Amino acid sequence: MRQIVLDTETTGLDPRQGHRIIEVACIELVNRRLTGHHLHKYVHPERDIDEGAQAVHGITLEFLADKPKFADIVDELLEFINGAELIIHNAPFDIGFLNAELDRLGRVPVGTICNGVIDTLKMAKEIHPGKRNSLDALCERYEIDNSSRTLHGALLDTELLADVYLAMTRGQNSLMIEQDEAPRPQIGADGQVRQRKPLLVRRASDEELAEHSRVLAAIDKESKGACLWLPKPEAETAA
Repeated sequence: MRQIVLDTETTGLDPRQGHRIIEVACIELVNRRLTGHHLHKYVHPERDIDEGAQAVHGITLEFLADKPKFADIVDELLEFINGAELIIHNAPFDIGFLNAELDRLGRVPVGTICNGVIDTLKMAKEIHPGKRNSLDALCERYEIDNSSRTLHGALLDTELLADVYLAMTRGQNSLMIEQDEAPRPQIGADGQVRQRKPLLVRRASDEELAEHSRVLAAIDKESKGACLWLPKPEAETAA
């Protein structure tokens, strides 16, 4: 299964008001593993950038002066995402901007190119109702290091979102993990692979194990011995 984690930065909030994409980033997942294959482009928007938007991502029109227009990168972008399932945080925002850019060039919408879209914001709201579900909040909840995210940036945000998505959908992974499995590459804001921090493993304390056993015993009593999580006596299992 091929999936693409995608993010954009824009000149403002609404493509219907003529706002444009100024940065787009995509990173590839195959069978839930980062491949290290990514696409990252800065784009000249052919218009001014709102002050509020610039305060979020820090990208200036001066920086974009020598960057290509969306028409110059559209073929490479569509080839990269073609046939893949897209993973986007607050998907309607990014899809709206992408479709506006494609429509401006007479191209077909994203939905006709890709194999569906997963909105991780919608998913997070269903998993964590009533809680903050911004990308930063989810990184904190799933203990994902986002210390380098001082400003929004499409490439870094896609890498963080990939980790968040895999954490939120961890049950889809096999329960058996090979000990010699190579760690997934992590892409920095500069597009270079950077070293990951060791995975933090928290083991249950003796008190937590005792409480767990107490709960299982209570379930077993309430269900009249039908608790599936308690080991059965050898004589009973042999019978």
